[in-house]
Amino acid sequence: MSQPNFWDNQEAAHKTINEVNRLKTSINPLIEFQQRLDDAGAMADLLEEEGDEKSDDARQLATEVAGMAAEMDELEVRCFLKGPHDAANAIMSIHAGAGGTESCDWAEMLFRMYTRWAERNGFEVEVQDLQEGDEAGLSRATFLVRGDNAYGFARAERGVHRLVRISPFDSNKRRHTSFCSVDVIAEIEDDIELDIKDEDLRIDTYRSSGKGGQHVNKTDSAVRITHLPTNIVVACQNERSQLKNRNTAMKTLKSRIYERMQDEKRAEMEKFYGEKNEIGWGNQIRSYVFQPYQMVKDLRTGIESGNVQDVMDGDIDRFIHGWLRAGSPSARNKEIQLDD
Repeated sequence: MSQPNFWDNQEAAHKTINEVNRLKTSINPLIEFQQRLDDAGAMADLLEEEGDEKSDDARQLATEVAGMAAEMDELEVRCFLKGPHDAANAIMSIHAGAGGTESCDWAEMLFRMYTRWAERNGFEVEVQDLQEGDEAGLSRATFLVRGDNAYGFARAERGVHRLVRISPFDSNKRRHTSFCSVDVIAEIEDDIELDIKDEDLRIDTYRSSGKGGQHVNKTDSAVRITHLPTNIVVACQNERSQLKNRNTAMKTLKSRIYERMQDEKRAEMEKFYGEKNEIGWGNQIRSYVFQPYQMVKDLRTGIESGNVQDVMDGDIDRFIHGWLRAGSPSARNKEIQLDD
């Protein structure tokens, strides 16, 4: 940054500045914590020499150490974010599975949960595509979570999520089980070269859907792109401009193709974030039980919570942190580079 020609290429300069800021955000808290730890150690040695364990200084030190223990837990979790794309933004997709209208309603509940979780962690959410269910809820939702390490944390949510509750759509008040799948990929930067040929793309335009007001669009601004060789389909309708929607959809398509290429390079055919199975019985990573008792349990780590309401309000960090601590596939295996 101190070079005289640093600002000759402003786009590259801004990328460098963003990278510096990201590194500072990661390193400065560690430096500050180490300094506080050294100060606490010096204070502890001094109190031990004086033999005064009940003084105001001793009580203040005990309070400081208790607070540092909680901070150390957060710093430790961030040390697991070592993947090549963990610092990137996350593209999350929710798809309703077995359960019909119930699953569509469950998809909308999950969308709300992740939106609240993003707000709790200071992330921004940008909706790219919403497909409403036939009667209620959402059959599909795709949204971008923007922020430092957004993908590193969000990737823990990839898998099938199971809901058990008394259905509000059942006049007999019977208990129903619903499933939704959550997919998470990193937003790939434009500097990664992928050979996507125009003849391999089918681009369809249609009118954006919505509940009315400003979301109703009278022009074919929504864009759906199908990559014919892989049959990957992406869509975007959050902008009124067809060009902007197309650019966003292409970026998402690029990320999904990159993910596919990474998957194919693994001899064991394991997904970068874990195996991706059918949206139904026996494949769930987490169960949310509303009735006959209240419990949310992550089946991968055994971590559970009896406060269902807080979880649905976005309090899912305990599950994400537990998964990171347990060791995800990406933490155990380095990503295979495309040029290998």
